[in-house]
Amino acid sequence: MKHGRLLPLIVACALFIENMDSTVISTSLPAIAGDLGTDPIALKLALTTYLLSLAVFIPVSGWVADRFGARPTFISAIAVFLLGSLACAGSGSLGALVAARFLQGIGGAMMVPVGRLVLLRTVPKHELVKALSWLTIPALVGPVVGPPLGGFITTYYDWRLIFLINLPMGALGMLLARRYIPDLGEDAPPLDWRGFLLSGLGLSTAMFGFSTLGRHLVPLWLALAALVGGSLALWGYVRHARRYPSPLLDLKLFRLPTYRAGIFGGSLFRIGIGSTPFLLPLMLQLGFGLSPVHSGLLTFVSAIGAMFMKTMAATVLKRFGFRRVLVANALMASALLACFGLFRPQTPHVFIIATLLVSGCFRSLQFTSLNAISYAEVDSPRMGHASSLAGMMQQLSLSMGVAIGGYLLQGIGLLQQRPATDVHNFYLAFVVVGLISASSAWMMWKLPRNAGAEMAGHAHRGEEIAEPKLEQRPAT
Repeated sequence: MKHGRLLPLIVACALFIENMDSTVISTSLPAIAGDLGTDPIALKLALTTYLLSLAVFIPVSGWVADRFGARPTFISAIAVFLLGSLACAGSGSLGALVAARFLQGIGGAMMVPVGRLVLLRTVPKHELVKALSWLTIPALVGPVVGPPLGGFITTYYDWRLIFLINLPMGALGMLLARRYIPDLGEDAPPLDWRGFLLSGLGLSTAMFGFSTLGRHLVPLWLALAALVGGSLALWGYVRHARRYPSPLLDLKLFRLPTYRAGIFGGSLFRIGIGSTPFLLPLMLQLGFGLSPVHSGLLTFVSAIGAMFMKTMAATVLKRFGFRRVLVANALMASALLACFGLFRPQTPHVFIIATLLVSGCFRSLQFTSLNAISYAEVDSPRMGHASSLAGMMQQLSLSMGVAIGGYLLQGIGLLQQRPATDVHNFYLAFVVVGLISASSAWMMWKLPRNAGAEMAGHAHRGEEIAEPKLEQRPAT
C-alpha cells in the first residue's frame, strides 16, 4: 500500500474507535439514564466531560509527542482509551460514568491529535487534502456501524456492552502503530507548566460550571462559582501567553487569516452540529417513541453521506476553491440541520433518511474543508502548536454544542410550561442550533479569494499565493 495511504489508515484505527464510541453512546442515552436512575438531559455530562477532557489535554499532546516520540505516545494513548472504555462498562452511577469518560478523554486527547500530527509532518501540503480524506473514510465506518449496533445491543442485551466493542480495533491499531508509525519527534522546549495549569484549570472548571447550570450533579451556586473561576483562569492564561516565550497554546497563530477563520468560524459551525448527537436520538426515542435499534437504523445514514462526500472533497475544493465552498456549504449544512426540526412522529422515514443522508454530505465537506484550511499558512515548526490549539477548540465547541442543546430543551420547556423532553421542544431547538452554525459563514466570507490555493491544487498551475505575514517573524 502506498505510504500516502498507509499512515492515514493506521491513524484511522484511532478515529474509528473514538467515533464508534461516541455514536454508540448517543444512541443509548435514554437506556443508560433509565438504568442509572437519572434524567436523560443530565447525561449531557457524560458527553461534555469526554469532550472537555480532550480539550484540556490536547494542548500538551504535541509536546508529549516531541518529548517521548510519536509512536510510543500514540500506542499508550490507545491503551488509556481502552482502559477508560472498560471503566465505562463497569459504571454504576452518573458520577462513575462521568469519571470514566474523563479517563477516556485523556487517551483520546493524545491518540488522534498525535496521529494527525504525524500526517502533517510527513505528507506534502498539496497532498494533504487527500491524506485527510483517507484518514477519515475508515474512521467514518464507526459512525455508520455505531448507531445501529449500539441500538441493537441496547435493545436486546445490555448497554454496558457498547463500551467493549471497540477493544479489538484498538488492539489492531496498537499493533499496526508499533510497526509502521514513524517515531517522529523534535527538540521539545520546556513544558509551559503554568500555561498548562491555567488553561487546563480554566477550561475544565468553566465548562463544568456551564454544563451543570441545569442543577445536574452539583448545586447551582457551585456551578456558577466554577464558571466564574474558570473564566478568570482562562483570562490569566491569555495574559501569561503574551509574556511567556514558548506558551503552551500559541495565540499568535490567530494572526493568520486562514487559521483564524478555520478555528473561530469552524467553532461556530461545530457548536450547532455538535448538538445533533445529543438532540436527535433523544427526539427519536423519547419524542417519537422509537426503540434504540430503530433510532440507530435511521441516524446512521448521515455517516454514509459523510463517507461518500469524503471521496469527492478534494475535487470539489479544486474546482471551486476554499472560500466559496466554505461559505455556501456552511449555509446549506446549517439549513439542513434546522430542517431536523420539521420531523414529526408521522413523518415518513424515507423523508427522514433522505434528509439525514444529504445533511451528512454537506457536513462532511465542511469539516474536511475546515480541517485543511486551518493549516494552509502554518509552517512545519508550528504544526504541533497549530494542531493542538485547533484540536482543543474543536472539542470545546462540540462540548458547548451538547450543553447548549440540553439548555435549549430545558429553556423551551420552561417557557412553554412542559417537560424538557417534550417532543415540541426539539423542533425549535434544531432551528436555533442551525442558526448558530449558519453564523459561521460570515467568518468564511472574510477569507481572501485565493485562500488555501496550494492545498486546493491551484498553486501548481501558477496561481499566486499570498505570503502569510506570520511566517516572516521568528518562531517563538
